[in-house]
Amino acid sequence: MTNQPNPETDKTRINIDVVSDVMCPWCYIGKRRLEKALEMVPDIEVDVRWRPFQLDATLPPEGKDRKQYLAEKFGGLERARALYKNVTDAAEAEGLHMQVERIERSPNTIDAHRLIRWSQTTGDQDAVVERLFHLYFMEGADLTKRELYYSVAEDAGMDRALVESLFEKGADIDEVQEEIAVATRLGVTGVPFFIFDNQYAVQGAQDSATLANVLQQIASERSESPETKSEPETAST
Repeated sequence: MTNQPNPETDKTRINIDVVSDVMCPWCYIGKRRLEKALEMVPDIEVDVRWRPFQLDATLPPEGKDRKQYLAEKFGGLERARALYKNVTDAAEAEGLHMQVERIERSPNTIDAHRLIRWSQTTGDQDAVVERLFHLYFMEGADLTKRELYYSVAEDAGMDRALVESLFEKGADIDEVQEEIAVATRLGVTGVPFFIFDNQYAVQGAQDSATLANVLQQIASERSESPETKSEPETAST
């Protein structure tokens, strides 16, 4: 879809697909920066859709002890703590007081992505994504527990019984994995990854001004051909 004015408001309307993983701290930071970017361009309407990605699909369903996981991934806990200091400092600048030391298990996030997928159909996606980020990075919640997802769904206004049934039936596991595969084929190697109207792509938790600039650039290109490009181009940052 290309940018078209909303006939009811005469504002430019732009779709943003955010490829993300709920265990990725930079994705939470990127969410805050995107929200600030949208405040910078009040004349542009956006439809934000959250798309799945897994930083580590090899994690077992029960997850892995967080300290063990970080030590294996970063070559030791001290190195991991040093790297995470940079992350938490960046988060603080965005008003996010991450409590990463409270996290006890690193989860396989396929269930999180299933819930996020279902929440799009009910219009609750932003609330679900925000809640999952908050639970993990602020409260150290164990995202391997199904009961947590049932509660998140219910709190967001979704049908809890339906969500429980979908989880138990194994619904949409293949679909989520295929979406992740599509993202990989499109060149997504790290997240967050922002795709604007399937035309421009911005990788990483870029600052709010950069994201706002991309939105303004798209809005100004009203004379561009309406045909959607097959793959997004990486925007200059």
